Amino acid sequence: MVFEEVVVGVHQSPGKLVMFSADERLAMMADAIEGIPRVTAVGYDGLTATYARQIDAGVLVRGLRALSDFEYEFALAAMNRGIDPGLETVCLVTSSDHTFISSSIIREIASHGQPVDKWVPPNVVRKLHAKLDSVQQGSSQRE
Repeated sequence: MVFEEVVVGVHQSPGKLVMFSADERLAMMADAIEGIPRVTAVGYDGLTATYARQIDAGVLVRGLRALSDFEYEFALAAMNRGIDPGLETVCLVTSSDHTFISSSIIREIASHGQPVDKWVPPNVVRKLHAKLDSVQQGSSQRE
């Protein structure tokens, strides 16, 4: 085990266009990690480094899918360390089977009726299809 406890932070992301609200994303994450010992999901807003300090976290864990992610994550780690010099960032490299996965690609595949269950947890598949169905129903009612 690398960490005694893991807190999965779900950011409010007010400036980002997202399919699911922060509350919906938090509920999906909490459901996906249910039963995993010492792992919790929490919602937060503001700077990640500031929130990490509030919960006394010493390490941020970030994921790298491709080389292009490295520059962004490197800059982010440097800024977070500037905010909190005691905060470390650890980047984990994804398996080659998942390097291409992003939320926009998953949405695109699902919107065309293709299965996405090999890339996301079952609870997310259900919520994604429900959201896409409601969007499609809303657009067909306006026509």
